[in-house]
Amino acid sequence: MRKRYGLLILCLVPFLLTACQSQKNENTAQGMAQIEQLDYEGALQSFEAAAANKEDMQLVYRGQGLAYMGMTDYENAAVNLEKALTLSDYSPDQLDFDINYYLATAYYKSGQIEKAIGVYQAITDLRPEEKTAWYLKGTLELELGRNDQAKSDFDKAVSIGKDDYDLYIDIFCSCSRFGQDEMGEAYLNTVMEDTSARLSEYDKGRMNFYLGNYEQARLSLEKAKETGGAGVSSLLGQTYEKLGDYNYAASVYSNYLETKQPDAEIYNQLGLCKLKVGDYEAALAAFQAGLAIEGNPVMQTLKFNEIVAYEYLGQFDKAKLAMKQYLALYPDDEKAQREYVFLQTR
Repeated sequence: MRKRYGLLILCLVPFLLTACQSQKNENTAQGMAQIEQLDYEGALQSFEAAAANKEDMQLVYRGQGLAYMGMTDYENAAVNLEKALTLSDYSPDQLDFDINYYLATAYYKSGQIEKAIGVYQAITDLRPEEKTAWYLKGTLELELGRNDQAKSDFDKAVSIGKDDYDLYIDIFCSCSRFGQDEMGEAYLNTVMEDTSARLSEYDKGRMNFYLGNYEQARLSLEKAKETGGAGVSSLLGQTYEKLGDYNYAASVYSNYLETKQPDAEIYNQLGLCKLKVGDYEAALAAFQAGLAIEGNPVMQTLKFNEIVAYEYLGQFDKAKLAMKQYLALYPDDEKAQREYVFLQTR
C-alpha cells in the first residue's frame, strides 16, 4: 500500500537555503546535511555552533527541532519548533508554514493530538486552500472518533483538490485504518462516477485496486504498463499478488527493474513477493539492492525487511546485528523492539 504522507510524517519540501544564506549560515547548512544522513547528534552539534556563530536563529531552532524528531525526542522537537515560530514576523511565509507542519507532527508523535489539530486549524485559518492541512486534520479527527468532523475536513480537502487523485486515495487509506471503510470508499466511488470518462487507465486501475476490484484493476493497469512508470508496475504487481499469482507479480517487478531505472520501492515489492513464495535468498538480494539506492524514500522499510529475510534464512546473528543498528536509527518502532527481544533468545 502506498504511503504518500505516511502516518502523519509529512513528505514536506525541505526549506532550502539560498547560496547567499548558505555562506552566512554555514553551520546550519551542515546540520541540515547531517540530518539527511541521519546523523542527528552531529547535526545538533552543528546547530550549537550555528547559534554561537549568531546564524539565523529561526533556521537553527527549526533544525534542532528536526534533529530531535529524528531522535524520536518529540518533546524537545516541539520546544525548538515553538521557539522557531516565536521569531516569525507578522506576515507568515512559507518557512513558517513548514515549521507548523513539523510542529503538528511532533505534537502528534508525543501524544498531543488536540494540539496537533489546533496547529492544522491555525494553518487553514490563514490558508483556507491548504488541502494537506485539511486532510491531516481530518485524519486526526478520525483517530479521536469524531467521524462527522473528519468527513467535513475531508470534504473541504477534496473541494480544493478536485483532480488530486492521490488525495482521494490518502483519504481512503486513513478511513480504512480507522475502520471507516465505507466513508473512504465513497470518495473513490465519487472519482469513478464523476470523472470516469476522462480518467487515465492508471487512475482507473488504482481506484479499482483500492476498492478491491482487482480484475478490473489488472485490465486497466496492463493497458497503462507500457507508457507508465514505477507506480504503474508496482501497483500492477500488487494486483497480481491480490489475485494470488505471485510468480507473475514477481516477473512484473523484475521486468521493470531490468528495463527501467533502479527503483527502491519496486525492489521492496519484489523482495516481499519472494518472501511469500519462499525464495528467501532472492528476497534478501532484492532488499539489499533497494538499500544500495541512496536517499530512497523507503529506507526504513527496506532495513526492516532485510532483517526479516535474515530470520527466514536462519541467519540470526546477522539479524540481531542489523536489528541493533535499525533501532539505533528508529528507536520508536515498537514492532522492531518486540522483534529484537525475540532475537535475543535465538
